[in-house]
Amino acid sequence: MVFKRLLGSLGVGAPTVDTVLDPAPVLPGGALGGQVHLKGGQADFDIEHITLDLVARVEAEHEEGEGEGVVVFDRFTVGGGFRLAADESRSVPFSVTLPWETPVTELHGQPLGIVLGVRTELAVAGAKDRGDLDQLTVAPLPAQEAILEALGQLGFGFKSADLEYGHIGGTGQQLPFYQEIELTPAPQYAHQVNEIELTFLAGPAGLEVVLEADKRGGLFSPGHDALTRFTVGHHDNRDWAAEVDGWIRQLVEHRTAYGHGSPFADHGPHGHGEHHHDDHHRSGPGMGTAIAAGAAGLAVGVVGGMVAAEVVDEVGDFFEGDDESED
Repeated sequence: MVFKRLLGSLGVGAPTVDTVLDPAPVLPGGALGGQVHLKGGQADFDIEHITLDLVARVEAEHEEGEGEGVVVFDRFTVGGGFRLAADESRSVPFSVTLPWETPVTELHGQPLGIVLGVRTELAVAGAKDRGDLDQLTVAPLPAQEAILEALGQLGFGFKSADLEYGHIGGTGQQLPFYQEIELTPAPQYAHQVNEIELTFLAGPAGLEVVLEADKRGGLFSPGHDALTRFTVGHHDNRDWAAEVDGWIRQLVEHRTAYGHGSPFADHGPHGHGEHHHDDHHRSGPGMGTAIAAGAAGLAVGVVGGMVAAEVVDEVGDFFEGDDESED
């Protein structure tokens, strides 16, 4: 086992730490397990606490435009209060429960471009150091997967996914950001809609499904956004293709399901129906690949061509950048 050296305030000769997550993908609201492996330093040290931070790369809009930052969205103390002898090896097992709104990072094993991590903090002798950062992989809940598969069967294509800082008004959102999955319209809706944005807000009782359409303008009317939401149970057994098609029809055939001035139509500092995304930096082969065979097609679309390289680079930049910032 190669232990990663703690950088910064603990100095040379301090303990080292390596956190190993259980290999299987986790689910939103599910358990995340693993082990924190400690290796003693050149002397005995009192380990005050071992803390895990859940971190996410999040996009935020501001006056100068749009930028990215790292947000800590949950924190767990998993051990501490013991002495680690010089050169002693010790493993601390843990199992923590993820927030229900933890973003989904993959579908059928294919990455969606969402960057999540688990960062380990060790407190020793009054000093704290973040010595390890591991990629977190999150698979969809059954209802999330069923809705994505239904969209694929209806002919919608994957465009991109990101995390947006802000709050969707009128919902039970708990985290300071939400996940948006952008889809190209199915052929039967292409004349009405430029793209569909999908957000899942999971909770103990089920999912809130938020849908927004960037609607095309007509001869005498400009384009505009329409927005609606639906609630489903975690274990609902529905004809998902028919259900989701009904949602899309309701979305595109009405200006908004809630009317102007609805608290739901205005979320966060920008308003869900008001802000627009500049996606030119996501262009590249495979971005608009249609979902030919349900969720499997969605997965194929997201890893086509340059998209896969961009996802890998983004993950690499995230973790390398974190290390560099602590040098």
